[in-house]
Amino acid sequence: MINRRDFLQVSMAASALVGASGFGNWARLGAQQALSQDQLLEFDTFGNVSLIHITDIHGQLKPIHFREPSINIGVGENKGVVPHITGADFRKAYGIADGSPSHYALSSGDFSSLAQAYGRVGGLDRVATVIKAIRADRPDAILLDGGDTWHGSYTCHKTQGQDMVNVLNALKPEAMTFHWEFTLGSDRVQEIVEDLPFAALGQNIFDAEWDEPAELFPPYKMFERGGTKIAVIGQAFPYMPIANPGWMFPEYSFGIRDENMNAMVQEVRAAGAECVVVLSHNGFDVDKKMANVVPGIDVILSGHTHDALPEPAVVGSAIILPSGSNGKFVSRVDLDIRDGQMMGYRTKLIPIFSDVIEPDAEVAALIDEQRAPYESEMSEVIGQTDSLLYRRGNFNGTWDDVICDALLSERDAEIALSPGVRWGPSMVPGQDITREDIFGVTSMSYGEAYRTEMTGEFLQVVLEDVADNIFNPDPYYQQGGDMVRTGGLGYTIDVSKSQGQRISNMTLLSTGEQIDPARAYVVAGWASVNEGTEGPQIWDVVESHIAKLGTVTVEENNSVEVIGV
Repeated sequence: MINRRDFLQVSMAASALVGASGFGNWARLGAQQALSQDQLLEFDTFGNVSLIHITDIHGQLKPIHFREPSINIGVGENKGVVPHITGADFRKAYGIADGSPSHYALSSGDFSSLAQAYGRVGGLDRVATVIKAIRADRPDAILLDGGDTWHGSYTCHKTQGQDMVNVLNALKPEAMTFHWEFTLGSDRVQEIVEDLPFAALGQNIFDAEWDEPAELFPPYKMFERGGTKIAVIGQAFPYMPIANPGWMFPEYSFGIRDENMNAMVQEVRAAGAECVVVLSHNGFDVDKKMANVVPGIDVILSGHTHDALPEPAVVGSAIILPSGSNGKFVSRVDLDIRDGQMMGYRTKLIPIFSDVIEPDAEVAALIDEQRAPYESEMSEVIGQTDSLLYRRGNFNGTWDDVICDALLSERDAEIALSPGVRWGPSMVPGQDITREDIFGVTSMSYGEAYRTEMTGEFLQVVLEDVADNIFNPDPYYQQGGDMVRTGGLGYTIDVSKSQGQRISNMTLLSTGEQIDPARAYVVAGWASVNEGTEGPQIWDVVESHIAKLGTVTVEENNSVEVIGV
């Protein structure tokens, strides 16, 4: 008799074929062939339960360009496996044809020319169209938002997230979890959450004083769909006070809390849950470890690391699905739940090609309403770009280089440091750079650009600490985004080394001299987690820099040598 694990492995193989087929219908179309909305939405309805997953939208209401990373290094058990393969290797792994729509959507190569062929992606009016189409097919589908929603744009900053709240409410999700939302401050988060018409979940959001679950954020919600009970457990970003300023939300503590997650899984099972879904903002590798550590999870909808995979990963009896970022994808997951078990599944990662998918009129009008008071300010052209501008990958992207150059010149510094955040739309050569575009890669609630002195020894400590947050072989110790971006400073990093031994050959690029551990250097940066940081806002610094340049041209950056991969 086939057991559940064996059945799921067989089911996974069959599902992968179905997913590859559904994905492949558009994955293998050549650039000269026209896509259709029907092709993108085509799906063979399966089982009795449907989930819809969106995550990491980062305030992007309108269609954008977004380039996937060309470098995404995995370490330890995650070395050389998805999502830590990119470019041609990624396309080969999934049988994706060069120049196809999925080449453009899922990998970085030849991005500028493919962007001309396929246009922009995302736009929540197009996302609304996809969600409504799925609900037309499966009226009781459960829409879940993985967080990083109320952050990352001009209008989101100006409205303290209200623009995104209004539009997401119109999409009618059933639940969400959180990360950057907390950088609005705990008072503002409470104000919004108390009025949400859906569940705000976080089994790992605790009251900091009493070390007990925070009442505002229930750990889970139960649903009945297709004659079965589904539990959705929320998992907020575990490392909020490390990656972001803890003084902005002192009432709360976080952490992975896998022991509490295990208790919640047992609790919902005891309450009759026949399917357990984790709505997670852990990041993909952390989710993989959690699936191994916590038994009884059926589905993990993964966010935070912005990965987009055309097929789910299978860990034990759980499937893990990441759904990209910036509104670029919507995931549909159909489940066959019978006799208290997940007997099979079918999934599809749906790319939101904005020139193909018809915008939903109601949501489009609502988006325009949110943007109208700010349109003239944010649409002002500051300059142009001759280069592809992007931010995504373990090390500096070209947008990061522009920001670092702005810090060096506008703040009269020798070295610039910029956070290794993943959010922010891309720009293709020939585009005008508007104020909105600048906010798209700088907008946050603690954007002061500081200027200070740091010794060479302290700079090495900073780089080593960040490197361990990213390249520690244990995913539970990977507490940040990507590597801090540097301007005016070169170094070698050996990702195979242990903490404190990865960084060497630190060089001041302006002179070519080795960094002196005892010397103090003038350093400019932004997004400090320290309370009371002073300086101009980073978007003003970058705007001034671009306005002086007129046209932005970014040269190839070879200041970081990566070894030990």
